[in-house]
Amino acid sequence: MNKTGKAVILMMDSFGIGGAEDAAQFNDEGANTLGHIAQTRKKLNIPNLTALGLLQAAEDSCGSKPQTGPQSPARIQMPSKYGFMKEISRGKDTSSGHWEMAGCPVQFDWGYFPPQYPSFPQELVDKICQEAGLPGILGNKAASGTAIIEELGLEHIKTGKPICYTSADSVFQIAAHEKHFGLERLYKVCEIAFKHVKPYNIARVIARPFEGDAPATFKRTKNRHDYSVTPPNPTLLDALKNAGGEVISVGKIADIFAKQGITRAIKASGLEELWNATLQAFKEAQPGSLVFTNFVDFDMTWGHRRDTEGYAQGLEYFDQRLPELAALMGPQDIAFITADHGCDPTYQGTDHTREHVPAILFGPQVTSKNIGARETYADLGQTAAEFFGLAPLPFGKSFLHE
Repeated sequence: MNKTGKAVILMMDSFGIGGAEDAAQFNDEGANTLGHIAQTRKKLNIPNLTALGLLQAAEDSCGSKPQTGPQSPARIQMPSKYGFMKEISRGKDTSSGHWEMAGCPVQFDWGYFPPQYPSFPQELVDKICQEAGLPGILGNKAASGTAIIEELGLEHIKTGKPICYTSADSVFQIAAHEKHFGLERLYKVCEIAFKHVKPYNIARVIARPFEGDAPATFKRTKNRHDYSVTPPNPTLLDALKNAGGEVISVGKIADIFAKQGITRAIKASGLEELWNATLQAFKEAQPGSLVFTNFVDFDMTWGHRRDTEGYAQGLEYFDQRLPELAALMGPQDIAFITADHGCDPTYQGTDHTREHVPAILFGPQVTSKNIGARETYADLGQTAAEFFGLAPLPFGKSFLHE
């Protein structure tokens, strides 16, 4: 393998740029995360992303350039390739998006729980409660995580029943109070649930610990943990690890890949902490290493909560940190900016939206070019595989030297 440089993937969870051809099949026709944030905000100051080609990629994706308003001078001066990627996986969920960009599209249908009460089969609930020694569960429906904690948090503390809920994703989520229920106990319940949801073909069980003493003070903590099935086939991460490279995950990447192909996992949460951890990991990494970060706040904190202003402020903060990464990059290093799906905060409901995502590659030796429409997220994984001198992956077309 090639160990002359290192790479980083900045995965902006839910940062769609509109235009998916099959959006109507997901009831997402017209969704455009970036475009609608810019339209609502009137002024969105993201000069570094603009300099790297984001706005042109977005215009190519959906036919109209985001109305961001005038931009401050960019502080990043680096050549880039820019375009947009289409998703070929059958879902618009976290696992499908991440696995596809790593070269493993999801070509089967996940199992899903219905949104209305009761979401979970009684047989499943009985098995989990019996093995975990629970008096029952609360929730049992599709819900916003913060809303259902506010709704049922006090009853949970009083009864000892965990709050179980789902979403449009293939998930079984369990919220419990860190102090009154116990963090390790929550993890154990999730391990039990993960075992029992397997026959339903569910992608993830997610532990959602929270703290606080009243609905107004309930707040989810950074101790979230995802229990995920493994990708059905080897990914870019496996290939790099097996070739002797380092795969350093930051945030929830390790959970999403069920730790498969990961050589070092760094826990972090919150946009600032994730950026700090990413920069430190990249600075310390040796040539032949990949740093892969999931910036979850765009999805969890702003997209699902339909907080357009929060999302806009997050984008501006993300943009401000990009020059710090550029300053750390050596002559042979590269960086990707992408997303796993959309989550348009102006759209109906609170679920992910089926959209194109950015495909931005920059670095000192990158040749600037508009790479246009990419037929699969797997083009990113294939590009990284070529950069590291790995054997071609089964899916995707590299744009490294286009």
